[in-house]
Amino acid sequence: MTPFNSQKVIEERIKQINLRSYLVGFDINDSGSTFYRIDPLVMTILSALHEFAYGYHEGKTTNNTETLSKIIDAAKSVYKIDEYKKVKDIYCNSGSIEDDIADKYIKRGEFGELILHLILRDFHNTLPLLSKIYFKDSIGHTVHGFDAVHIEPVSKTLWLGESKLYLDPKKGISELINDVEEHFKIDYLNAEFTLISKKIKHSKETPLLDYWLDVLSAGGKLSDKLNSINIPLLCTYSCDSFTKFDDEKNSEFCQYYEEKIKSLKKYFDSKYKHPLKGHLNIILLLFPVSNKTELVKKLHQKLSLIQQIGG
Repeated sequence: MTPFNSQKVIEERIKQINLRSYLVGFDINDSGSTFYRIDPLVMTILSALHEFAYGYHEGKTTNNTETLSKIIDAAKSVYKIDEYKKVKDIYCNSGSIEDDIADKYIKRGEFGELILHLILRDFHNTLPLLSKIYFKDSIGHTVHGFDAVHIEPVSKTLWLGESKLYLDPKKGISELINDVEEHFKIDYLNAEFTLISKKIKHSKETPLLDYWLDVLSAGGKLSDKLNSINIPLLCTYSCDSFTKFDDEKNSEFCQYYEEKIKSLKKYFDSKYKHPLKGHLNIILLLFPVSNKTELVKKLHQKLSLIQQIGG
């Protein structure tokens, strides 16, 4: 059993050292018609909301009598963040966000970080080292930097993740490559390690606190630090596989799906030219969905309803 049991909805179809792919399949209704399982996907993603917002230990210690109030508090905390509030207003008023939007930070409000959190927890056995929403720079602003800061306790690996939610997967992959180029520079990394160290000192029961404070402290060799870091890059995107077919077990679907995944990995490899390429442990995570816009809209609709329960 994994923290959120997302394997009941999300299948890890391709599992390679530097490539993972995920998918949500189909089901039938009372009339025998086939439908894409977007509603179970929405509920699965939102099941990770409380832990995402407040951190691993806060979520772990929540008892059944507190569950509803904690989820309501988490929804309210998310909508204190400008990007999430703006995106909710857009989607809940029948709008949508295009891939080429000038304000890149507003795309954070499309829940890519939450989906990455879920995937890392359930499929990669990680623990969040800190919660970005809880440790805000100030009211109304998320902590800029990596979209996920997790650890894998057994291997003592640090996971510094980036996420994108796009209509066009190639645009999303290109933006992920840009993030790697911007964030994996010596000065940026050292500054980020310092910020993370300061924040985990104030977190509750951070796993292996002393170990990670030592690893992230100034003075150590960057090459040694990079050896213990995995960089998951998650691209969630709209894909026509789910309109061309209605059965994820169908051999034609499987072939079509795998060819598209391999094509995107080839695209990534052709564009990824980072000077530290030989030292960075990149894992490309590809998550095609039926309709990215519909997914984000439903997430905000559900989360808005949860928020309203608390008045």
